[in-house]
Amino acid sequence: VNRIGDFSPQNMAITVWAFACVGWTQSDLFRLLGSALLERLGMLNDTEKSQLYVVTVYVQIEWPSLEFPLAAHLQSLRAAYRGSDVRPSRFQRQVSTMLEQLGWSH
Repeated sequence: VNRIGDFSPQNMAITVWAFACVGWTQSDLFRLLGSALLERLGMLNDTEKSQLYVVTVYVQIEWPSLEFPLAAHLQSLRAAYRGSDVRPSRFQRQVSTMLEQLGWSH
């Protein structure tokens, strides 16, 4: 936690996403990273903001009562998401194929 300043904005975004995916949203590190990202929001490129939009929406859906610092910037994050050329990665396409084979429509 003392070295949070050594994290790049991209690494912070990835770590926040990972914590959200495993449900560690009540950890001090999760909140600290969210606050640190808020401070560096102007340093993020549109791709990073687009990724944070997905994280922020996920957190709001899964934990609606959680005060996530980036939620106040949802509009600007959404604008970056809508303006990006989002394409699924090879891994995402493979997961999608496997889910379809399992009969899970998504």
